[in-house]
Parts: sequence; C-alpha cells; structure tokens
Amino acid sequence: MAKEGKGIIRHVPNALTVGRLVLTVIFLGMILYTPKLGEEHPSNFLLVTFILFVVTGVTDIVDGKIARAFNVTSKFGRIVDPLADKFLVCGAFLCFAIVGQPQMYQLQIPLHIMNILRWSAVVIIIARELLVTIIRHIAEAKGVNFAATVSGKLKMFLQSFTLGAILMGWAYVEGEWGDWFKIQLYLLMLASTIISGFRAVRRSTK
Repeated sequence: MAKEGKGIIRHVPNALTVGRLVLTVIFLGMILYTPKLGEEHPSNFLLVTFILFVVTGVTDIVDGKIARAFNVTSKFGRIVDPLADKFLVCGAFLCFAIVGQPQMYQLQIPLHIMNILRWSAVVIIIARELLVTIIRHIAEAKGVNFAATVSGKLKMFLQSFTLGAILMGWAYVEGEWGDWFKIQLYLLMLASTIISGFRAVRRSTK
C-alpha cells in the first residue's frame, strides 16, 4: 500500500505543473478578453483573473514542496516547471502590452512613451529569460550548479508582484497615487530583471 501511495504521489507534482500550464493559458486569455467587456471597468472579471493568477502561483509552490518532501522529483518536472513559470510571466507582460496596460490615468504620460515602456519591458523580460535559460543548460550540461540566486528570486518576486498590482490597478485604482505606485514598481521590476540578467551572465559555467 505504501508503494502504491508513493506511486500516486509521484505523479502529483507533474500533474500540478501541467495544470499550471492550463491555468496560465486561461489567465492570459482573460487578460486579452478584458478590453472587450466595454468601457466600464470590469472589476469583477479582473478580480477573478487576479485570483486565477494567485492560484496558478500557489500550484508552483505546492508542486515543488511535494516533490522535495516525498523525493519524487522527475526530469519532466525539472524541465517543464521552470518553463511554465517563464510562460506565465513572459506571456502576461506580452498580453499587457497588447491591451495597453498599465495605463497612467492621471499622470498623463504620452501614449507613445507608455507603448515604448510596455514593449521594451516585454523584450527585456523575454531576452533575459532566454539568455539565462541557455546559460543554465550549458552550465548543467557541464555539471556546474546553476541554482537560483538572491537577485533571481527578487526578480521573480517583483515580476509577480507587479503583475498582481497591474491587475488590481486596472480593476480598482484610477488615482494619481496609484499611477505613481504602478510606474515606480514597473521600473523597479525592470531594473531587477536587468541586474539579475547581468549577474547570471557573469556567473562561471566552467
């Protein structure tokens, strides 16, 4: 019975990873669909989108803890799990750029400046993730440990927090203070993405 139980548990982390990919596709689709709901702020729809984002993030935490606790890590999980995270983050910022979020309702920043900022963020985030992924694969192929660093974890936290803040700001916040908070958080997130990317490039793969 114990072996059967562990056999079932062995598949739980991978099932959660696949489930996270499915939830990510739904989440991104909801972002793209939101502007079609009309001029009024679809707060309830965006709140559900935010909750889905949180649930997706929780599955990432849970599957890792289960895999480590029961020693049921797999090659599939090691490869697909980080890719699922990148799909969520990169996809979300790409969708935000497509729908024109975040918007500065009160600061009146010119539209072309905001478009440059949004699409620059997409390019920076995707380029960073591709570069670090390539370096990580090269390092691990040589048997070099390329575990996540403090700067990488801070980058991931700020990206996730910024995504949540953009969703909540889109749904409920239109004041000037909200604009200042969003733009500063956005720039801080971009800075951490660039810095963590430079740190990753400078790490030895020998």
